[in-house]
Amino acid sequence: MQKIHSFSRRYQEELRERLRGSARRPSQRAEDLGNSAISGGFETLSLARIHGQALLALMPVDCTDAVRAKTMRRAGAFYLDALAPVERTRRALIDGVAELKHSNDALKRRTVDLLAANKRLKAEVNKKGAAERLLRLSEKNYRLLLSEASQMQVRLRRLSHQVLLAQEEERKEISRELHDEIVQTLTGINVQLATLKLEAGANKKSLSKHISYTQRLVERSVDIVHQFARGLRPTLLDDLGLIPALHAYLKAYTRRTGLQVGFSTFAGVEKLGNDKRTVLYRVAQAALMNISQHAAASIVSVAIKSLPDAVLMEIKDNGRSFDSERILRSRKTKQLGLIGMRERVEMVGGTFKIDSAPRRGTMISALLPCKRRLAA
Repeated sequence: MQKIHSFSRRYQEELRERLRGSARRPSQRAEDLGNSAISGGFETLSLARIHGQALLALMPVDCTDAVRAKTMRRAGAFYLDALAPVERTRRALIDGVAELKHSNDALKRRTVDLLAANKRLKAEVNKKGAAERLLRLSEKNYRLLLSEASQMQVRLRRLSHQVLLAQEEERKEISRELHDEIVQTLTGINVQLATLKLEAGANKKSLSKHISYTQRLVERSVDIVHQFARGLRPTLLDDLGLIPALHAYLKAYTRRTGLQVGFSTFAGVEKLGNDKRTVLYRVAQAALMNISQHAAASIVSVAIKSLPDAVLMEIKDNGRSFDSERILRSRKTKQLGLIGMRERVEMVGGTFKIDSAPRRGTMISALLPCKRRLAA
């Protein structure tokens, strides 16, 4: 408690200097605050709370709309500078996972090359009895390398799964905090402003005007927070289930992109565990985002089917095709969307497949195992 209180006091002092315009190297000082936040174990949500409290304390009570807007802009720029180190730290983790996967792929290729060389060596050593010792040594090295490759693959898979699980839990926690605390606080402010507006009376038009403007800001903030929370972790997924959550997402997706999406499913999919329903939702979300950004498609469909001992989700489009194998092997972090889909599916023991060809579009399949066939 003492640590966060001390950091909040420092943050408010630095923000005051930025708003006055008297701070030397303002961006560097804000980034220093961000580094201190990382050292102190403060996450993005904690930093947002501290910023909100500091801004409320420093915002002039009686000022013009222009001054208020200028203050909000400067404070927002300061917050983004302070947040930059935190976001870089998160990106570094993602880059680390991608680099580890690339190293694992290189090790696999080396293993294949070594196996081929070992076979050639065996053919030659069969003609030369004196080279038997060399052959045994080569086989021993091959087994050792193969063992190391297997262990690295297991470690990589475990790390990838831990990253995805931690990300999902963090999204759930942030979503809950946004709904339960920030939105309630903003709504309470709005109620108080409405009461103050009624009490202002007809002779205080200026005060009423300022209150109305502030109310609009608060209402817009509430809408933004709701949108942010739904993007992180839709409450419908936890409260009502996968089907309502997908219906809501597809409706918003059509409104945003203009693409109509055909959707078919069966009621029994709700009997899947929460982790598998979350995987299906996230894969659909990521696939549809890729379609809107890259495919230039006109026909899109999402189908969830019941199979013996499995549930199959297929996402089809008639847009541009791509080399899925090359992308899944890529080291570029911008390709982590497809890699993340595959990792999520494999994390619950499922099978992920991409079928993309010219003039046939693309189909993404996620096959998740279950103990018995779920009733339609």
